[in-house]
Amino acid sequence: MPTRTGRYTLILNSCPSVVGFAAVASKKEAEGPLARCFDIVNEDCTFGESTWEKAESRMQQVVVGKALEKAQLSSTDLDYVFAGDLLNQCTGSAYGLRDLGVPFLGVYGACSTMAESLMLASLFVETGCASRAAAVTSSHFCSAEKQYRYPLEYGGLRPPSSQWTVTGAGAAIVGQSDAAPYIRAVTAGRIEDLGIKDANNMGAAMAPAAASTIKQFLEDTQTQPSDYDLILTGDLGQIGSDILYDLLRRENIEIAKNHSDCGLLIFDREKQDVHAGGSGCGCSASVLCSYILSRIRDGELKNVLFIATGALLSPTSVQQGQSIPGIAHLVHISNTK
Repeated sequence: MPTRTGRYTLILNSCPSVVGFAAVASKKEAEGPLARCFDIVNEDCTFGESTWEKAESRMQQVVVGKALEKAQLSSTDLDYVFAGDLLNQCTGSAYGLRDLGVPFLGVYGACSTMAESLMLASLFVETGCASRAAAVTSSHFCSAEKQYRYPLEYGGLRPPSSQWTVTGAGAAIVGQSDAAPYIRAVTAGRIEDLGIKDANNMGAAMAPAAASTIKQFLEDTQTQPSDYDLILTGDLGQIGSDILYDLLRRENIEIAKNHSDCGLLIFDREKQDVHAGGSGCGCSASVLCSYILSRIRDGELKNVLFIATGALLSPTSVQQGQSIPGIAHLVHISNTK
């Protein structure tokens, strides 16, 4: 059973393991630095479907199937699946996984969804509510642009602070195993809102939540940033990362030396037109479930703090002039129990 330490952190004493993981990406992602890390790359961003939304659902089908295959499991070995995306009512997940035949729990944390779903799957395994549970997350550039901004045909200009929504998906199968990666602890984040209203500056909106959750975890566990090989945020991009450093330095916390961001890892900002970096649910999901978990499994990374960040806005809230709340959830992943 988990043990609470500090105010909001839960230590997972049995250290559930990620027994299988996979990542799917599309053409633009395959042109970036992590191209060789993805399990499946589809050069056609429609993934053979007739709409962008169907393409996103297809990505979820494919990535779950690949993660199960790598774990040498089938869908009948899963007790629950936690899944989410950016589309209204999480239809990307619901339609994508409706034929899986597994109890489905849809989750929404915007771009923090990979950490949220992985946290919940791990807690279900830790408490014995499940033997195995899947955490699945996706995003699609075209479906996200269509919903949150303008149809692609509109050709709207993107300001320098904007980020490029990743077309990708990640899936992690959590169970009990003697093999790394292990889930050591989780911290659920609180909603933070410093009044940012610019829907083209997600990094600024999400950075306060990332700072709050990181600070809370370090206080709860009585650890220092130097205790971790990597502190990995989910798609703050360059602007959000710089703001994160500034906010934490005000608390005498320095993470710049061992921090990286999924939105900066997945694309090459010098060669690809992504402005401040990558974003979207599929950004942190595809980076975690390819490049990062592989390095933890192989012992290249020993202790990683994964903090996926989300902007809890909607087209309606933006049009009504409301500010953009942020959320960040943390998962401590390790090579050792």
